[in-house]
Amino acid sequence: MNDLFLRACRRESVSRTPMWIMRQAGRYLPEYREVRSKVDFRTLCETPELSAKVTLQPLARFDLDAAIVFADIMTPLESMGVSIDFAPGPVIQDPIRDRAAVDQLRIPEKGEIATNTVETVRILSRELESRVPLIGFAGAPLTVAAYLVEGKGSKDFNVFRSFLYRERAAADELLDRLTQVTSRYLQAQIDAGAKAIQLFDSWAGILSARDYESMILPYVQRIFSSLDGCGVPRIYFAQDAAALGTIPARAGADVIGVDWRTDLRDARRLHGDGFAYQGNFDPARLRTNSEVIESEVKRVLESGGGTGHIFNLGHGILPDTPIESVHTLVDAVRRFSSTGEIGS
Repeated sequence: MNDLFLRACRRESVSRTPMWIMRQAGRYLPEYREVRSKVDFRTLCETPELSAKVTLQPLARFDLDAAIVFADIMTPLESMGVSIDFAPGPVIQDPIRDRAAVDQLRIPEKGEIATNTVETVRILSRELESRVPLIGFAGAPLTVAAYLVEGKGSKDFNVFRSFLYRERAAADELLDRLTQVTSRYLQAQIDAGAKAIQLFDSWAGILSARDYESMILPYVQRIFSSLDGCGVPRIYFAQDAAALGTIPARAGADVIGVDWRTDLRDARRLHGDGFAYQGNFDPARLRTNSEVIESEVKRVLESGGGTGHIFNLGHGILPDTPIESVHTLVDAVRRFSSTGEIGS
């Protein structure tokens, strides 16, 4: 197996900088759009053979060093009794707005959570056994709770934030239940063969550092602590987290994902050398040209510092990204990091 990604997560020496791409399986690929033309998003997520198929699609096109299971961060919620639609983003049929609604949420056993996704992980672990590692993932408690309370996506999640401040006991109970389910879900993916896990905190930036630290961080720490001794790297990606200061370093992960707003050098200075760092090419630059892409690849590799760096985007790849731009990106990372021009 190509273990460059795992070695970089452990801050071991590698021959070149490994890379994968957040949302690397998705709408920018014509083969993905072909599959989606035949089934809706829910069916795709709930059919292990199809989820495995689209997970593997980017690996057939690009020389990537890891795969990430195709799923949605809301997937575990249905096992808690939550009804979800996708239009196209997640829409909660009955948003959580009070303690009574929180108390209705089930805390299922590990074997009951997102069983289709766990089966997808099993399929992929067999398919990828001699190729590249598979990454499992889940949404962080804040991000999932934000959707549950708001009812759908939002720029600022005002309804959720008001609930968080006003209904403290209910909010704590909600976050506690999500923490228990998320911990079990990630463990189930590891048991099924995932070689690394990533916790996505896509909406971490909606709170101040003070509020995140007091209201959210303990739950994130519990999740990572529950995976102590699991034997796989744990990645924490908090989107728009520049204002959170040292919080990502205190989450309990082995790898800190960094979005494009923060230079990797600054992240390393802030958090220290006890972590690997993942990121952080701005996905919008993939909609430019080869000169811009290659120049930015060099800058990211230089700021990443070589050992202990996994090249990735600073967030998910955009749906209208040209295929040729991704080829340029992957080729540039390979060339510049393996020739000794960048880092060591």
